[in-house]
Amino acid sequence: MTTIGDTDGEVRVFTFKDGLLSAVAHDLELAVNRFSVTWDEPRTSVTATFDPASLKVLHAVVHGRPSPGTLSPKDLAKIESNVASDVLRNRSEIRFVSSSVEPAGDGFTLRGALTLNGRTNDLRADVRRDGDRWVTEVAIDQPRWGITPYSAMMGTLKIKPEIRVRVSVPAK
Repeated sequence: MTTIGDTDGEVRVFTFKDGLLSAVAHDLELAVNRFSVTWDEPRTSVTATFDPASLKVLHAVVHGRPSPGTLSPKDLAKIESNVASDVLRNRSEIRFVSSSVEPAGDGFTLRGALTLNGRTNDLRADVRRDGDRWVTEVAIDQPRWGITPYSAMMGTLKIKPEIRVRVSVPAK
């Protein structure tokens, strides 16, 4: 078995602004700072766990690029507080358990169950080789897992229901 954690891997969550006042809002990049991904050597099973309490806002994203300094430390703290209290009310461990691992080109396709916010749904992840890393990016539709996307000012400022999660681990 091989296990990769937060010291070698990286998990990023990307949110996207929406609504009438989206021009004054920001897309965001967040980091999951405590997680592990485990697989067996013949790559027939993969399990991953993520600690939602370790979620930290890194910065705003402007025109698809990181924009450090766009948000003040106070803004970052407020957003993290909103995520904890308004979005991820159920802070239980997030867990993915594969049901199949199939070769696909120079990578593979994972199919399995993702438990998030106390709900379990099927999830597919296409994993590709990127240099010396395995990388996957999946779309998560928040309402499918019982999460109400963040909204303020009577819905004129909100986050789109779909977020993107990118996992990158060394290809050992």
